Amino acid sequence: MADQPTDSSSHQHFAIIVAGGSGSRMKTDVPKQFLLLGDKPILQRTIEQFLAVIPASQIILVLPARDLSTWNSLCEAHHFHPAIQIVTGGSSRFQSVRNGLMAIMSSAGIVAVHDGVRPFISPDIIRASYEVAAQTGSAVTCVPVKDSVRVVDQDGRSKAVDRTMYRLVQTPQTFRLDLFRQAFATDEQPFFTDCASVVEYAGFQVTLIEGSYENIKITTPDDLRGF
Repeated sequence: MADQPTDSSSHQHFAIIVAGGSGSRMKTDVPKQFLLLGDKPILQRTIEQFLAVIPASQIILVLPARDLSTWNSLCEAHHFHPAIQIVTGGSSRFQSVRNGLMAIMSSAGIVAVHDGVRPFISPDIIRASYEVAAQTGSAVTCVPVKDSVRVVDQDGRSKAVDRTMYRLVQTPQTFRLDLFRQAFATDEQPFFTDCASVVEYAGFQVTLIEGSYENIKITTPDDLRGF
């Protein structure tokens, strides 16, 4: 994907944290990113993992306009005031990421896109994603499939497939900034499920890196059991 390998330390590292979820599958009126995980909001814990790696000024938080006041109130209540940029999201994840991308003024660098409700991402994986993206142009975290997998056709018939050929994709998904901008200059497509699909559609190769089974996306009440 990249023209030639580059040194990760020679580029600025940015992060776009997308937090546009609702509380529907959590069965709560509170958007899931604002629920408490222990004594802190989930979103705060996610941001703290990136603050362990890059300066606050290079983090862009993308929130729906309706949630800005809620987030500000939570920051006051939890004495959390990093100097991150906050931008308003769009009507889809693609548009929200593009809004975050527009907030990055640098012409070169590496940008990681991460789900606001994945608070268990480790700083080590974040660092690795920047390093690999600098070398190859992209670094998409994933884990091998543990369970048996079957594919189902339109008639409901199923057959077993080789699970070793499949990966479960996570975030961060990290890219060289110039290539990421090229990819997001396209029109949105219905099959864009994540940033990797956008980059692939633009004709760039996607590099996979090892994620973690602990790096779950908090979606349902079961995901918070034990915390």
